[in-house]
Amino acid sequence: MNGKMKAIMKVKREKGAEICWIPTPKIGPKEVLVQVRVASICGSDLHIYDWDQWASNRIKPPRVFGHELSGEVIEVGDEVNSVQVGTFVSAETHISCGHCIQCRTGNAHVCRNFKILGVDVDGCFAEYVAIPENNVWKNDGSLPLELTSLQEPLGNATYTVLSDEIVGRTVLALGCGPIGIMAIGVARACGASTIIGVDIIDYRLNLAKKMGADFILNDKKEDIVDKILSITNEEGVDVLLEMSGVPSAIRKGFKVLRNAGRASLLGIPALPMEFDLSNDIIFKGVKVYGITGRKMFDTWYQVSRLLKSHRLDISPVITHRLKFEEFERGFELMKSGNCGKIILSQETKN
Repeated sequence: MNGKMKAIMKVKREKGAEICWIPTPKIGPKEVLVQVRVASICGSDLHIYDWDQWASNRIKPPRVFGHELSGEVIEVGDEVNSVQVGTFVSAETHISCGHCIQCRTGNAHVCRNFKILGVDVDGCFAEYVAIPENNVWKNDGSLPLELTSLQEPLGNATYTVLSDEIVGRTVLALGCGPIGIMAIGVARACGASTIIGVDIIDYRLNLAKKMGADFILNDKKEDIVDKILSITNEEGVDVLLEMSGVPSAIRKGFKVLRNAGRASLLGIPALPMEFDLSNDIIFKGVKVYGITGRKMFDTWYQVSRLLKSHRLDISPVITHRLKFEEFERGFELMKSGNCGKIILSQETKN
């Protein structure tokens, strides 16, 4: 497909982004071209927009960023045989090599050589995006476009929750950003007994309540360690879902994790942190899982089936719907914390 398209780009090595007119991607023989209908803003997109240390070390402008999408395939490469024009799709954003030991042993989500859509290759904050056939996820036609655009981050939440037993467990979701509150919804749908949501922003805590949290605690306003121990009859929680990446919060989370409990860590501290490894992990005998991305493609099947079953409703997570051209407002909302997921649309604004 020839011609030009609109795209939100990181053009310069500085804060901000621009809408540019650039050539429509030319696909390779094993790629598909997707017309993007809706895209959602992720925390990593905010890092790129703000041009923090991670972004400045990783991103090589000019780059179209964004990676959470739902759209329609309008062109397929000559060697593509599993996807047809007209199919509505989303994308697994970790583009793995297929050859390293991780890829060959069922762990492609931690491929040693992976590239990320919208980070290392051009992404979906554009009218069109090129996606490798192996990364295409065919969407169930009964699901709304907005919800299918959230399957990638919902996959992070689902993998975090379901990395070990959850049925009948007491759960602490530490950090109630969009993935944190989706994790609360998954934990509720999958049989957790008691769920506690912790954040420092009341707006997000209210969303956590809507998604199924039994208790919500503001870490700025109360002693969450005492509160959580009181809620759990001094036993501590069975499961810690760490979504904040804040060192002080992580340390508190491990203090209230019971002996022989489980911690699944998705949040990423900005810098190395001090931690009482002996008393909070070794002597307590806890299991710790490092979570990155989603299992390819086990988690995608779980996510799609949860959504289709209607056991999991993530619609409360979507709090703002903006036009493509209003992306700057979207990033400012994210920085304030007074939002859930923000949807960018090429077509309409609600």
